[in-house]
Amino acid sequence: MRLYRLHSKQQLPISKEKAWSFLSDPANLKVITPDAMGFEILSGADKEMYAGQIIQYNVSPVAGIKTRWVTEITHVEKGTYFVDEQRYGPYALWHHKHFITATAQGVEMEDIIDYKIPFGWLGQLVHGLFIKKQLTTIFKYREDKLTSLFGTIEGAKNYLELKKI
Repeated sequence: MRLYRLHSKQQLPISKEKAWSFLSDPANLKVITPDAMGFEILSGADKEMYAGQIIQYNVSPVAGIKTRWVTEITHVEKGTYFVDEQRYGPYALWHHKHFITATAQGVEMEDIIDYKIPFGWLGQLVHGLFIKKQLTTIFKYREDKLTSLFGTIEGAKNYLELKKI
């Protein structure tokens, strides 16, 4: 199986505290996920984020077909970063690091996701035909939604790259 990495950075004109408050609240995932994904939190998002927290979702990545996704928050440094890992779901591996760094104009949010697709060569084919584009679209939607909620920093350059590693 091949390992892939999605890496994104976005700068926003908000405080580190405001960024943390928004991004560490699992309920806000619905806000920054395209409606077409049918994102729905089933359980585990009712407390402040902590290491060991299990969150269950339904998502509909293809043609309205619901898929259960269970993640565990494995690391938390309040205000700075957290890591979520898939425990059950559509990927063979999903390890997502979220970083928030203060800048002179606000914050830089950085996501690094390492993931693997199941089903061997068939999964690799589907990745090339569908999954890569879908993940890029989801993160572009997030960028646009966060910009609409919090504004932009003049001259800031956002970054989004998906590659094999």
